[in-house]
Amino acid sequence: MAQKVVQFVIGQILTDEELRANFLDRPVETLIRLREKGLDLTEGEVDAITQTDRRLWLKGANWVDPRLRRSELRPRGEGES
Repeated sequence: MAQKVVQFVIGQILTDEELRANFLDRPVETLIRLREKGLDLTEGEVDAITQTDRRLWLKGANWVDPRLRRSELRPRGEGES
């Protein structure tokens, strides 16, 4: 198990609003996409992350200082010309 990769992925899910939304909608597919982009996640790690209590992903981001979070989601239509 590549602990640094797992820690990185958990951190990304908690601090990246768009990634977290994708993960909550399609957890396995989202992690597979990260693996396809070069992150060395094993099937066991994908399974363990997806089996983690969903409350961590739903509430955990609120426990991270906002300055460390990436918030890119905008309501539809906002910023479009």
